[in-house]
Amino acid sequence: MGPRTVSINTDIGEGFGVWGVGDEAPLMDQVTAANIACGFHAGDPDILRRTCEMAAARGVSVGAQVSYRDLVGFGRRFIDVPTPTLVNDIVYQIGALQAFARIAGTFVSYVKAHGALYNTAARHQGQASAIVEAIGLLDAGLPVLCQYDTVLWKTALDAGLTPHAEVFIDRSYTDDGLLVPRSHPDALIVDPSEAATRAVHMVETGSVHSVTARSVTVVPDDAATIAMCIHSDTPGAVDIARQTRSMLEQNGQTLVPIGGGRHG
Repeated sequence: MGPRTVSINTDIGEGFGVWGVGDEAPLMDQVTAANIACGFHAGDPDILRRTCEMAAARGVSVGAQVSYRDLVGFGRRFIDVPTPTLVNDIVYQIGALQAFARIAGTFVSYVKAHGALYNTAARHQGQASAIVEAIGLLDAGLPVLCQYDTVLWKTALDAGLTPHAEVFIDRSYTDDGLLVPRSHPDALIVDPSEAATRAVHMVETGSVHSVTARSVTVVPDDAATIAMCIHSDTPGAVDIARQTRSMLEQNGQTLVPIGGGRHG
């Protein structure tokens, strides 16, 4: 397994109006990439601007986290959106974040789907194609974060886009290498030491143990990058991120932003 770059990303900026979020600076301090909600599942213009400014000040990459139009369900409900409409929904969200990133003196450097759209695009050709088409229309150089060997991964490669293999530090896996539903009793990994140990194992081996203790490949041998995700709403997210970063660095891994930029 050759040398590769590793980033730590988190879903962030996920308030809306009076339903704000707490101080996200401590979490932003620990990551190298920020998946910023673009308004469809969370995030209003004030939050988009503030979060982009936080990322820019730290040299953290800005990523567009696109979703179904589902504020009520926080984007975690499947919606059967026709492919042409979904393309436009995704273009709209990326474009909004690009504007606020530019104001903050930075730029959108990658795209990641959120919640139900992320999980659906792993299996659903139409919705995977919508994500790929939207990125291609705006900037085919933008990497797309997704799970290895899924429909979205293959569709991105076929279209000439660059998929980054994404793994989840705080979520459990099925035997198929996908995420177990959040309704599963063991869906979340909340112990910081356990999460950090899993992260190191995934970087070193490209695999993870599923909920049935099966070793599952989540990163291809030839992958140049690994994007490691921590959800901001996981209990203890800041401690998980801090311990994961520390353990990876102790193992000689330099953590980098996604798609350019710097991390101070």
